[in-house]
Amino acid sequence: MTNSLMRVNASIFAEFHILGLTDLPNLKLFLFFTLLVIYVMTLTGNIAIILVSQLDKRLHKPMYFFLSNLSSLDICYTSTTMPKMLQILLVKKKSISFIGCVIQLYFLLAFVGTECVLLLVMSYDRFIAICHPLRYPILMSRMVYVNLACVSWSIGLVNSIVHTVFTFRLDFCGIRKINYFFCDIPPLLSLSCEDTTVNEILLLSIGVFIGWTPFVGIVVSYIFIIVTIMYIKSNEGRQKAFSTCASHLTVVLLYYGSAIFNYVRPISFYSLGKDRLITVLYSVVTPMMNPIIYTLKNHEVKNAIHRQFIYRRKNNIFLAI
Repeated sequence: MTNSLMRVNASIFAEFHILGLTDLPNLKLFLFFTLLVIYVMTLTGNIAIILVSQLDKRLHKPMYFFLSNLSSLDICYTSTTMPKMLQILLVKKKSISFIGCVIQLYFLLAFVGTECVLLLVMSYDRFIAICHPLRYPILMSRMVYVNLACVSWSIGLVNSIVHTVFTFRLDFCGIRKINYFFCDIPPLLSLSCEDTTVNEILLLSIGVFIGWTPFVGIVVSYIFIIVTIMYIKSNEGRQKAFSTCASHLTVVLLYYGSAIFNYVRPISFYSLGKDRLITVLYSVVTPMMNPIIYTLKNHEVKNAIHRQFIYRRKNNIFLAI
């Protein structure tokens, strides 16, 4: 018992050294400004989606409630990793405290897991809207869609607790150098001098539950959606139905393609150096692309942004004159 307590105390005051994205001095400054621009664009785009969904009464629908949740998740998990990634590119001491690493891993996994389930919920919403339009107000009432969002967040938080506890119960020996740019499960497991079989089983099994199961559910939903759309007689009706689904389907392919690759496979298949590009895709690029995809593909969102920001600003300028 005493040895365990001593080991825990030693771990708490220890640090992890993060190698970061690159060691090349000339590339560091370029990456810093590139990531900073992406981070600002991510925050601006997702905050705009949240604001317009709240301000415009025409968007007070389940679809845009879920979209606001998605934007909140993108803001949260980029803010969990990006500030530290930017800091590491500028400072000489590339490290993160043990507690800081625990907190970063917990919130990263919570937001990633929540987004996986939320994307399934969003596909269910589109399935009901297109395949059962007359029953939509009942099947997707306010109580139902709020509860679905709460379930998504709860699953993500529980998933994160399990992985965080089992990851940091391990003993990390030797020089704690994380060959990555933030604290994540695969690089942390590679630092442990203990048997990580239990962690690998948990990563695969829970990953299948939160990763592959929602993805299969989304695919099945869209099979029914596509079949239903093909039976719509008018071209205008088909185009409208496709436009409401195209943005969500694009986000699903971008997010799941990279996230499942990163987590739902055996640890022996990981190559931390080669996997960096995939990690950058789902943790940096996808959150920035989501608002752009939904704005470009969705006429309701574009019109709402025009009404709330552009048209209102023109009216304010006219009144000031």
